[in-house]
Amino acid sequence: MTDTSIARRGGGNASAPSGRPRRSHRPQKKASGLNPKYIPYVLLIPGLAVIGALLLYPMIQVFVISFQKVGIPQIRDVNPRPAEWLGWENYTKVFENDIFWSSLRNTVSFAVIAVTLTLAVGTAVGVLLNQLSKRMSTFVIVGIMAAWAVPPVAQGVIWRWLFDAEAGIINWALNLLPDFLSNALFGRADWTGEPWTNEAFTIYLILILMVLWSSFPFVAVSVLAGLKGIPTELYEAARVDGSSPWRTFWKITFPLLKPVFAVLTILSIIWDFKVFSQLYTLMNGPTVREAFNLSVFSFAEAFKAPPKMGSGAAIAVILTIILLIVTAFYVRQMLKSEELQ
Repeated sequence: MTDTSIARRGGGNASAPSGRPRRSHRPQKKASGLNPKYIPYVLLIPGLAVIGALLLYPMIQVFVISFQKVGIPQIRDVNPRPAEWLGWENYTKVFENDIFWSSLRNTVSFAVIAVTLTLAVGTAVGVLLNQLSKRMSTFVIVGIMAAWAVPPVAQGVIWRWLFDAEAGIINWALNLLPDFLSNALFGRADWTGEPWTNEAFTIYLILILMVLWSSFPFVAVSVLAGLKGIPTELYEAARVDGSSPWRTFWKITFPLLKPVFAVLTILSIIWDFKVFSQLYTLMNGPTVREAFNLSVFSFAEAFKAPPKMGSGAAIAVILTIILLIVTAFYVRQMLKSEELQ
């Protein structure tokens, strides 16, 4: 039987069409358009534009104003005068002002104490939450986060009312103590009319308590989230080896949560260095100069009569530079410790 007869009877033929279009093996041309690797950068453009409009442009303006003389003649609605260029004169006057150095001391001292206490209390509460049941932990988290959600101005109003000289709960509670106990603890028995917000020391004592009350919940919840990612087998092994809770924390928990603590420390430093609303509300305005920090001092220079916006902008630039230096130093030390490990 020949091949021709097989083909006539319906036999297979390699050259016969199969009924389906053949796939072309030629390389297809790529669709014209944007390269996929550039798409993420394009998507970032709207966000960067908003950040530039809301943050970058005002920062540049503040930097420019810090070298100028800007007051009422320059900001009035009718026939404003052009700003006079002063060079470094605003910075020179700021550094020669004694209030600047006391404000810098208050800013740094407060930040060191507040950041330390916030991280310590927040970490302790986060570890405690990790030991509670899910229902009880959720209940406590909702309770403490309510304090964190209070706006800064409302925080100042609440704590100023608590320590009010005439109607404050603190003075009322201290007057309830027995005289012998109050004398032994504080050296006095009558607390009626105690002006807590008239002196720098007591103002910052209240401010530290206020910031601690409102800031530790964020640290506690962040630490709790980090603890949930640590394998329980590590703690079980430490318990079998007879490790104490304190040693377990420093040998297991702290090393594994170092990235979390690094971020929390940087955020706390930034937040506590530039505290303004709470301190301003607590003092009822820039009234007690001895209690100024750099933020309140900048506001007072810029807007308190006679307004000197150039000096206020110079103080704001100095505060920004200090924050950048402190943050860069901390990040560098953190990276060095990571490299050594």
